[in-house]
Amino acid sequence: MENGGPSRTALVTAYARAYHQIADQPQIFTDPLAARLLGHVGEELPELGTAATDRLGGAVTDRPRRLFFATRARFAEDTVAAAVAAGVRQVVILGAGLDTFAYRNPHRDLRVFEVDHPATQAWKRERLATAGIDSPDTLTFVPVDFETQTLATELEAAGFSRTDPAVFVWLGVVYYLTPDAAHATLAYIADQAQPVEVVFDYLRTATTAAERAYQRARAERLAAIGEPLFSYFTPDGIAAKLRALGFTGVEDHSAPDLISGYLGGSVEFEGSSALHAMHMLRASR
Repeated sequence: MENGGPSRTALVTAYARAYHQIADQPQIFTDPLAARLLGHVGEELPELGTAATDRLGGAVTDRPRRLFFATRARFAEDTVAAAVAAGVRQVVILGAGLDTFAYRNPHRDLRVFEVDHPATQAWKRERLATAGIDSPDTLTFVPVDFETQTLATELEAAGFSRTDPAVFVWLGVVYYLTPDAAHATLAYIADQAQPVEVVFDYLRTATTAAERAYQRARAERLAAIGEPLFSYFTPDGIAAKLRALGFTGVEDHSAPDLISGYLGGSVEFEGSSALHAMHMLRASR
């Protein structure tokens, strides 16, 4: 985080979602609040794309990565919608960052718990107020400083029910955690009353020398801005860990396959090493 604000990667994700609204056709994900939360109107976004690239790197104007950010949000919200249709009435967004689902929530009786670092959450709440975006009664902010607090304690204090079904959305976080920390959170989720689902993205372990070189260089760049990567998984390895925790349904998608599915056909992303390492996973029990 910079000066108590969101992390660089949280800003990249938000700018990419906003830029997706005007740069990509067909559109995978609709988020009319993304630009407002950042303090911009839609007409400014074409110029904003260049400015964001200068400030945040090429992820905003890099179409493959931008499409993945849009796709993972769509995949998560589709999962939530299906769960609500099946009777689930609470969703936890872990590491919410600048996510806007709670303010667009179309489900009148779905409680949304946004979990994030207190400083990031305070910055977001200031931005929401400045942008005139109301926080609905169905939203509960759950500030958690993981150095001094626990997820279980703070969620319980916020009114989250461990005995009711739930969906956990965990985007853009796992690779910044150690494997042990990621496992601890998944174990907490697995102990939720059934049915429970978790949606998260992860980085696949490199399988070639070229992939290893790319991942090493990317990790060095992120470490240099204070956001080091700690976790990589193989699809079989993460599936085995989830099943050992009691998850019986494990659905894993590579980023190119998931994007192609939403666009209705095969999409080639040659040369996008970052995209091919990204996976989206949904686990249920």
